[in-house]
Amino acid sequence: MDMKKSKKRVLTLYVVLRVIVVAFMVFALIQKNYDNVFLCILTLLLFFIPAIIDKKMNIKLPSVLECIIILFIFAAEILGEIQGFYLKIPYWDTILHVINGFIMSAIGFAMIDILNQNPKLHFDMSPMFIAFVAFCFSMTIGVLWEFFEFGMDTFTLMDMQKDTVVTMISTVDLNSDKVNVPIVVKDITKTVIDGTVNGSAQSIVIEGGYLDIGLRDTMFDLIVNCIGAVCFSCVGVLYILGRSRFAKSFIPQMKTQSEIEETKREIEKKKNKYKKNIKGKKNEDKNQ
Repeated sequence: MDMKKSKKRVLTLYVVLRVIVVAFMVFALIQKNYDNVFLCILTLLLFFIPAIIDKKMNIKLPSVLECIIILFIFAAEILGEIQGFYLKIPYWDTILHVINGFIMSAIGFAMIDILNQNPKLHFDMSPMFIAFVAFCFSMTIGVLWEFFEFGMDTFTLMDMQKDTVVTMISTVDLNSDKVNVPIVVKDITKTVIDGTVNGSAQSIVIEGGYLDIGLRDTMFDLIVNCIGAVCFSCVGVLYILGRSRFAKSFIPQMKTQSEIEETKREIEKKKNKYKKNIKGKKNEDKNQ
Protein backbone atom coordinates (compact mmCIF):
# COMPACT_ATOMS: atom_id res chain seq x y z
CA MET A 1 0.00 0.00 0.00
CA ASP A 2 2.84 2.39 0.88
CA MET A 3 4.55 1.59 -2.43
CA LYS A 4 1.36 2.35 -4.36
CA LYS A 5 0.90 5.61 -2.47
CA SER A 6 4.46 6.70 -3.17
CA LYS A 7 4.05 5.87 -6.88
CA LYS A 8 0.85 7.92 -7.03
CA ARG A 9 2.59 10.87 -5.40
CA VAL A 10 5.47 10.68 -7.90
CA LEU A 11 3.00 10.42 -10.80
CA THR A 12 1.05 13.41 -9.48
CA LEU A 13 4.27 15.43 -9.23
CA TYR A 14 5.17 14.48 -12.81
CA VAL A 15 1.77 15.57 -14.12
CA VAL A 16 1.77 18.89 -12.23
CA LEU A 17 5.32 19.81 -13.31
CA ARG A 18 4.72 18.82 -16.93
CA VAL A 19 1.57 20.95 -17.09
CA ILE A 20 3.52 23.91 -15.68
CA VAL A 21 6.38 23.41 -18.17
CA VAL A 22 3.95 23.17 -21.11
CA ALA A 23 2.26 26.39 -19.92
CA PHE A 24 5.66 28.12 -19.83
CA MET A 25 6.42 26.81 -23.33
CA VAL A 26 3.12 28.09 -24.76
CA PHE A 27 3.72 31.48 -23.15
CA ALA A 28 7.26 31.56 -24.59
CA LEU A 29 5.93 30.70 -28.08
CA ILE A 30 3.41 33.54 -27.86
CA GLN A 31 6.24 35.90 -26.92
CA LYS A 32 8.49 34.36 -29.64
CA ASN A 33 11.13 33.66 -27.00
CA TYR A 34 12.64 30.58 -28.65
CA ASP A 35 15.45 30.24 -26.10
CA ASN A 36 12.85 29.57 -23.40
CA VAL A 37 10.97 27.23 -25.74
CA PHE A 38 14.17 25.22 -26.13
CA LEU A 39 14.66 25.11 -22.34
CA CYS A 40 11.08 23.88 -21.86
CA ILE A 41 11.54 21.12 -24.45
CA LEU A 42 14.84 20.16 -22.80
CA THR A 43 13.12 20.01 -19.39
CA LEU A 44 10.34 17.76 -20.72
CA LEU A 45 12.95 15.43 -22.23
CA LEU A 46 14.98 15.35 -19.01
CA PHE A 47 11.82 14.35 -17.12
CA PHE A 48 12.01 11.01 -18.98
CA ILE A 49 15.38 10.10 -17.41
CA PRO A 50 13.91 8.28 -14.35
CA ALA A 51 11.51 6.34 -16.60
CA ILE A 52 14.35 5.30 -18.93
CA ILE A 53 16.42 4.15 -15.97
CA ASP A 54 13.46 2.18 -14.61
CA LYS A 55 12.14 0.65 -17.86
CA LYS A 56 15.26 0.21 -20.00
CA MET A 57 17.99 -0.37 -17.42
CA ASN A 58 15.82 -2.25 -14.87
CA ILE A 59 17.10 -0.10 -12.03
CA LYS A 60 14.66 0.74 -9.23
CA LEU A 61 14.74 4.37 -8.15
CA PRO A 62 13.52 5.14 -4.62
CA SER A 63 10.52 7.49 -4.71
CA VAL A 64 12.37 10.11 -2.67
CA LEU A 65 15.29 10.16 -5.12
CA GLU A 66 12.96 10.25 -8.15
CA CYS A 67 11.07 13.23 -6.73
CA ILE A 68 14.31 15.05 -5.95
CA ILE A 69 15.63 14.44 -9.48
CA ILE A 70 12.57 15.86 -11.26
CA LEU A 71 12.28 18.77 -8.80
CA PHE A 72 15.99 19.46 -9.33
CA ILE A 73 15.50 19.55 -13.12
CA PHE A 74 12.51 21.88 -12.75
CA ALA A 75 14.31 24.14 -10.28
CA ALA A 76 17.42 24.38 -12.47
CA GLU A 77 15.84 24.89 -15.90
CA ILE A 78 12.42 26.50 -15.35
CA LEU A 79 12.84 28.39 -12.08
CA GLY A 80 16.56 29.04 -12.43
CA GLU A 81 16.94 29.91 -16.12
CA ILE A 82 13.48 31.06 -17.26
CA GLN A 83 12.23 32.68 -14.03
CA GLY A 84 15.67 34.04 -13.18
CA PHE A 85 15.91 32.56 -9.68
CA TYR A 86 19.69 32.39 -10.08
CA LEU A 87 19.70 36.19 -9.89
CA LYS A 88 16.59 36.84 -7.80
CA ILE A 89 17.24 34.39 -4.95
CA PRO A 90 20.63 34.45 -3.20
CA TYR A 91 22.47 31.09 -3.16
CA TRP A 92 19.89 29.42 -5.45
CA ASP A 93 22.71 28.13 -7.65
CA THR A 94 24.71 27.08 -4.58
CA ILE A 95 21.81 25.04 -3.16
CA LEU A 96 21.30 23.24 -6.48
CA HIS A 97 24.98 22.37 -6.79
CA VAL A 98 25.05 20.94 -3.25
CA ILE A 99 22.00 18.82 -4.10
CA ASN A 100 23.61 17.75 -7.37
CA GLY A 101 26.76 16.65 -5.55
CA PHE A 102 24.66 14.69 -3.05
CA ILE A 103 22.53 12.96 -5.73
CA MET A 104 25.45 12.11 -8.02
CA SER A 105 27.35 10.61 -5.10
CA ALA A 106 24.31 8.44 -4.33
CA ILE A 107 24.16 7.29 -7.96
CA GLY A 108 27.90 6.54 -7.97
CA PHE A 109 27.45 4.56 -4.78
CA ALA A 110 24.57 2.62 -6.37
CA MET A 111 26.60 1.81 -9.49
CA ILE A 112 29.16 -0.05 -7.39
CA ASP A 113 26.42 -1.86 -5.49
CA ILE A 114 24.72 -2.91 -8.76
CA LEU A 115 27.99 -4.11 -10.30
CA ASN A 116 28.71 -6.11 -7.17
CA GLN A 117 25.44 -8.00 -7.64
CA ASN A 118 26.79 -9.44 -10.90
CA PRO A 119 28.68 -12.69 -10.05
CA LYS A 120 31.12 -12.10 -12.93
CA LEU A 121 32.07 -8.63 -11.69
CA HIS A 122 31.84 -9.15 -7.93
CA PHE A 123 34.81 -7.93 -5.90
CA ASP A 124 35.28 -6.95 -2.29
CA MET A 125 35.96 -3.30 -1.47
CA SER A 126 36.26 -1.48 1.80
CA PRO A 127 33.48 1.01 2.73
CA MET A 128 35.95 3.90 2.52
CA PHE A 129 37.00 2.93 -1.01
CA ILE A 130 33.35 2.70 -2.14
CA ALA A 131 32.71 6.13 -0.64
CA PHE A 132 35.80 7.49 -2.45
CA VAL A 133 34.61 6.11 -5.82
CA ALA A 134 31.14 7.61 -5.24
CA PHE A 135 32.77 10.94 -4.41
CA CYS A 136 34.91 10.81 -7.58
CA PHE A 137 31.86 10.00 -9.72
CA SER A 138 29.97 12.98 -8.28
CA MET A 139 32.89 15.35 -8.88
CA THR A 140 33.31 14.08 -12.45
CA ILE A 141 29.66 14.87 -13.20
CA GLY A 142 30.14 18.30 -11.60
CA VAL A 143 33.15 19.02 -13.81
CA LEU A 144 31.32 17.84 -16.96
CA TRP A 145 28.45 20.18 -16.11
CA GLU A 146 30.87 23.09 -15.84
CA PHE A 147 32.27 22.09 -19.25
CA PHE A 148 28.70 22.26 -20.57
CA GLU A 149 28.15 25.71 -19.05
CA PHE A 150 31.42 26.96 -20.54
CA GLY A 151 30.48 25.54 -23.96
CA MET A 152 27.03 27.18 -23.88
CA ASP A 153 28.54 30.52 -22.84
CA THR A 154 31.21 30.30 -25.54
CA PHE A 155 29.03 29.26 -28.48
CA THR A 156 25.57 30.63 -27.59
CA LEU A 157 26.50 33.52 -25.22
CA MET A 158 23.96 32.35 -22.58
CA ASP A 159 26.02 33.43 -19.53
CA MET A 160 25.36 30.24 -17.56
CA GLN A 161 28.60 30.90 -15.69
CA LYS A 162 27.43 33.97 -13.82
CA ASP A 163 29.89 36.85 -13.43
CA THR A 164 31.07 38.23 -10.09
CA VAL A 165 32.13 41.77 -9.18
CA VAL A 166 35.41 41.69 -7.23
CA THR A 167 37.37 44.50 -5.60
CA MET A 168 40.84 42.96 -6.02
CA ILE A 169 42.72 41.19 -8.82
CA SER A 170 46.16 39.61 -9.04
CA THR A 171 47.59 39.18 -12.54
CA VAL A 172 50.95 38.89 -14.30
CA ASP A 173 49.43 40.51 -17.42
CA LEU A 174 49.82 43.92 -15.77
CA ASN A 175 53.52 43.36 -15.05
CA SER A 176 55.36 45.77 -17.39
CA ASP A 177 58.60 43.78 -17.00
CA LYS A 178 56.92 40.68 -18.53
CA VAL A 179 58.04 38.39 -15.71
CA ASN A 180 56.00 35.82 -13.81
CA VAL A 181 55.36 38.12 -10.85
CA PRO A 182 51.69 39.10 -10.33
CA ILE A 183 50.65 42.70 -9.89
CA VAL A 184 48.01 43.04 -7.16
CA VAL A 185 45.37 45.74 -7.62
CA LYS A 186 43.29 46.38 -4.49
CA ASP A 187 40.30 48.54 -3.60
CA ILE A 188 38.89 48.63 -7.15
CA THR A 189 35.94 51.04 -7.16
CA LYS A 190 34.79 50.77 -10.79
CA THR A 191 35.59 49.34 -14.19
CA VAL A 192 35.00 51.07 -17.52
CA ILE A 193 34.30 48.91 -20.58
CA ASP A 194 34.37 50.39 -24.09
CA GLY A 195 32.67 48.18 -26.65
CA THR A 196 29.77 47.64 -29.04
CA VAL A 197 26.26 46.87 -27.74
CA ASN A 198 23.54 46.11 -30.31
CA GLY A 199 25.64 47.61 -33.09
CA SER A 200 26.46 50.90 -31.38
CA ALA A 201 29.63 51.91 -29.55
CA GLN A 202 29.08 52.37 -25.83
CA SER A 203 31.05 52.98 -22.67
CA ILE A 204 29.75 50.88 -19.75
CA VAL A 205 30.70 51.62 -16.16
CA ILE A 206 30.64 48.77 -13.63
CA GLU A 207 30.37 50.29 -10.19
CA GLY A 208 31.87 48.57 -7.17
CA GLY A 209 34.79 46.73 -8.70
CA TYR A 210 36.09 44.57 -11.53
CA LEU A 211 33.93 42.04 -13.43
CA ASP A 212 35.18 38.49 -13.03
CA ILE A 213 33.80 36.49 -15.99
CA GLY A 214 32.65 33.17 -14.56
CA LEU A 215 35.80 31.87 -12.85
CA ARG A 216 34.63 32.37 -9.27
CA ASP A 217 31.19 31.01 -10.11
CA THR A 218 32.71 27.84 -11.60
CA MET A 219 35.10 27.23 -8.73
CA PHE A 220 32.45 27.92 -6.07
CA ASP A 221 30.06 25.52 -7.85
CA LEU A 222 32.70 22.78 -7.75
CA ILE A 223 33.44 23.46 -4.07
CA VAL A 224 29.78 23.16 -3.00
CA ASN A 225 29.39 20.11 -5.29
CA CYS A 226 32.30 18.63 -3.34
CA ILE A 227 30.51 19.38 -0.05
CA GLY A 228 27.37 17.55 -1.25
CA ALA A 229 29.45 14.59 -2.45
CA VAL A 230 31.32 14.34 0.85
CA CYS A 231 28.05 14.48 2.83
CA PHE A 232 26.54 11.52 0.99
CA SER A 233 29.82 9.58 0.97
CA CYS A 234 29.81 9.76 4.78
CA VAL A 235 26.16 8.65 4.89
CA GLY A 236 27.01 5.83 2.46
CA VAL A 237 29.77 4.53 4.71
CA LEU A 238 27.36 4.43 7.65
CA TYR A 239 24.84 2.63 5.44
CA ILE A 240 27.38 -0.07 4.52
CA LEU A 241 28.24 -0.51 8.17
CA GLY A 242 24.53 -0.95 8.94
CA ARG A 243 24.26 2.22 11.00
CA SER A 244 22.07 4.35 8.73
CA ARG A 245 18.81 3.68 6.88
CA PHE A 246 18.67 7.27 5.65
CA ALA A 247 20.83 6.49 2.59
CA LYS A 248 18.43 3.78 1.41
CA SER A 249 15.99 6.49 0.27
CA PHE A 250 18.60 7.80 -2.17
CA ILE A 251 20.35 4.67 -3.48
CA PRO A 252 18.98 3.08 -6.70
CA GLN A 253 18.89 -0.71 -6.67
CA MET A 254 18.81 -3.43 -9.30
CA LYS A 255 15.35 -4.89 -9.80
CA THR A 256 14.67 -8.48 -8.84
CA GLN A 257 13.65 -10.91 -11.59
CA SER A 258 10.00 -10.71 -10.53
CA GLU A 259 10.12 -6.89 -10.66
CA ILE A 260 11.71 -7.04 -14.14
CA GLU A 261 8.92 -9.33 -15.34
CA GLU A 262 6.32 -7.00 -13.85
CA THR A 263 7.89 -4.05 -15.68
CA LYS A 264 7.78 -5.98 -18.96
CA ARG A 265 4.10 -6.75 -18.42
CA GLU A 266 3.34 -3.09 -17.75
CA ILE A 267 5.16 -2.02 -20.93
CA GLU A 268 3.38 -4.69 -22.98
CA LYS A 269 0.03 -3.63 -21.49
CA LYS A 270 0.63 0.01 -22.48
CA LYS A 271 1.70 -1.03 -25.99
CA ASN A 272 -1.45 -3.10 -26.46
CA LYS A 273 -3.61 -0.25 -25.16
CA TYR A 274 -1.91 2.17 -27.56
CA LYS A 275 -2.40 -0.22 -30.53
CA LYS A 276 -6.05 -0.70 -29.54
CA ASN A 277 -6.62 3.07 -29.47
CA ILE A 278 -4.95 3.51 -32.87
CA LYS A 279 -7.03 0.68 -34.34
CA GLY A 280 -10.20 2.20 -32.87
CA LYS A 281 -9.44 5.59 -34.42
CA LYS A 282 -8.78 3.97 -37.82
CA ASN A 283 -12.14 2.17 -37.66
CA GLU A 284 -13.89 5.44 -36.77
CA ASP A 285 -12.27 7.17 -39.76
CA LYS A 286 -13.41 4.33 -42.07
CA ASN A 287 -16.99 4.51 -40.77
CA GLN A 288 -17.05 8.26 -41.41
